[in-house]
Amino acid sequence: MLAIDLTGKRAFVAGVADDGGFGFAIAKALAEAGASVCVGTWPPALNIFLNLLERGKMDESLTLPDGSRMAFEKIYAFDAAYDALADVPADIRDSKRYKDRGDFTIEGVARQLEADFGPQPLDIVIHSLANGPEVKKPLLETSRAGYLSALSVSAYSLVSMVRTFTPLMRPGGNFQSITFMASERAVPGYGGGMSSAKAALESDTRTLAYEVGTKHGLRINTISAGPYASRAATAIGFIDAMMRYAKANAMLREDLEAREVGATAAFLASPLASAITGATIYVDNGYHAMGVAFEGVTEQKDD
Repeated sequence: MLAIDLTGKRAFVAGVADDGGFGFAIAKALAEAGASVCVGTWPPALNIFLNLLERGKMDESLTLPDGSRMAFEKIYAFDAAYDALADVPADIRDSKRYKDRGDFTIEGVARQLEADFGPQPLDIVIHSLANGPEVKKPLLETSRAGYLSALSVSAYSLVSMVRTFTPLMRPGGNFQSITFMASERAVPGYGGGMSSAKAALESDTRTLAYEVGTKHGLRINTISAGPYASRAATAIGFIDAMMRYAKANAMLREDLEAREVGATAAFLASPLASAITGATIYVDNGYHAMGVAFEGVTEQKDD
């Protein structure tokens, strides 16, 4: 019987700050498959996340199907906007949300992982993070700084993570990220350069897959998830309308569930997907393949 078995594997999931997003769903699916899971949390959200865990507010979400409780092996303060501590502006480094967090940069967390678990401690790295400070602005109104910030945090951070974490990966390891269909179709309201960042993320996935595949035997894929009301997506302001529209016009008239993205990530991380790399995998009930919307379309009878 085929089964997803990640026993003995260790994952680092970047972008977990609550139990409502794809990052958490992926972490849970990996844990259910037997992997040990470390997470990286944006420093300004870390205290809230730790408080939720300590107060038992996430106990139900942490419960696995067999009744056991998922426990994170390690939680790191992690800000993928910065490659190294020297890159962090002084006002950020010295602010109350950052100053006691140690080295929260990509290079800093890589060093902490090696210190905590030894050389080559990782099998799976998940990039489940994005940020566009001007995401609510139309592209025509987006500033250069806002546009470049969206690309830096949402796309270039993957390049930096792959470069920095590759030496930490065991043979057969894999990287994954989360993208969105705005990379290839116009999605009004998803602005601030975020659609450009997702397009870059997908393009970089293909190039990185070639580079780390030929040089290191590692795989990298990205999951294009349908609209989902995570905390980050809700901040955009029109996610409910997007979800209704996607459900009405997808091939499968179902609400997307985060666990479906998590299950896909677990599959991609497993030996069952050993020949899949450089791919964009759609988990959106078939919505991406539709060329004409159902809404408002009246069936026509043959003459």
